[in-house]
Amino acid sequence: MIDKQVRDLIQKEEERQNLVVSLIPSENFASEEVKMALGSCLTNKYAEGYPGRRYYQGNKFIDEIENLAIERGKKVLGVEHLNVQPYSGSPANSAIQMALLERGDKICGLKLSAGGHLTHGHPKITFSGKFFESVQYNVEEDGRIDYDKLEELVMQEKPKMIMAGTTAYPYILDFKRFGEIADKVGAWLVADVSHIIGLIVGGVHPSPVDYVHLIMSTTHKSLRGPRGAFIGVTKKGLEKDPKLAEKIDKAVFPGMQGGPHENNIAALAVAFAEADTQEFRDYSKQVLKNAAVLAETLKKNGLRVFGTENHLMVVDVGKERGKEMAVKLEENGIVCNANTIPHEQGSPLKPSGIRIGTPAMTTKGWTEKEFEELGNRIAKIVKG
Repeated sequence: MIDKQVRDLIQKEEERQNLVVSLIPSENFASEEVKMALGSCLTNKYAEGYPGRRYYQGNKFIDEIENLAIERGKKVLGVEHLNVQPYSGSPANSAIQMALLERGDKICGLKLSAGGHLTHGHPKITFSGKFFESVQYNVEEDGRIDYDKLEELVMQEKPKMIMAGTTAYPYILDFKRFGEIADKVGAWLVADVSHIIGLIVGGVHPSPVDYVHLIMSTTHKSLRGPRGAFIGVTKKGLEKDPKLAEKIDKAVFPGMQGGPHENNIAALAVAFAEADTQEFRDYSKQVLKNAAVLAETLKKNGLRVFGTENHLMVVDVGKERGKEMAVKLEENGIVCNANTIPHEQGSPLKPSGIRIGTPAMTTKGWTEKEFEELGNRIAKIVKG
């Protein structure tokens, strides 16, 4: 059977991706090798358990593939233990919390409206906010974390876990300071580096590996891999609890999920190998150069820009006009997303900003020249 309807829709989406300017920071373009692994026969195999400890037969080559992904990942990340089975970032964070917290324990994360993530303790509507007591830190008017204020909050509330991670934070994260703060109260420190993992591996953003107990990341953003996630256990984590790796593995399986998606894991092995090259390091440097030019061009055009020191920025486009501007930009072939700005006066559904980033178009070969032209074009559209 040939499903012409689905094939046509896939072709239309491919054409759309090739025609638009893709500025959503959490999107990128995977290589042909990554896509080959994703669409391979590995999707046919069930492999509940871990290499050498499967509940199904027929996993000889599956074990080799998963072990390859683990070893390649440990090399580029510098971690002691790596679990590559999480389906995505939210289940991975939930598994970490399940492994190390009891219901009602206190968790500390960045506010969603300030650039944090739902799974970092957003109250009432998320797993992390429903099952744990959440105390959240904020950013200042300039969009930056005040680490002195964070320390005051942590010393007062004494959370059992601190989440050091963001989704719309355009500045370098001070993992060393996070580590010092967490150590003062004996808290678990988790670095959610989903957005900046490619920059870390590419050597253009400081690594958290020496300062945190756990590293969690998705794999499809700046890493250019498949849609999945991993959890890394650091040397510092094992020093705090020698059984930490075992606890994480049990929380992922059978705690949170069943059979791993081995086609995704094979694609992740490819992505780790691609990231361990000079070509990828050069790509990461260009991502930062392009972001700096784009931000500066927008500022020169009179727009208020938060950032940037990494791959993304948040742009103030007027009170509650974020969604309106995101739609208008898409009508002009530029795809981004509406986003809250620091100390938002609107709401998540009617925010005042847009979030834009440079990883995807840098993959397409864009350099400073194209991003300067793009910045002028965006400013013209936003200003009407």
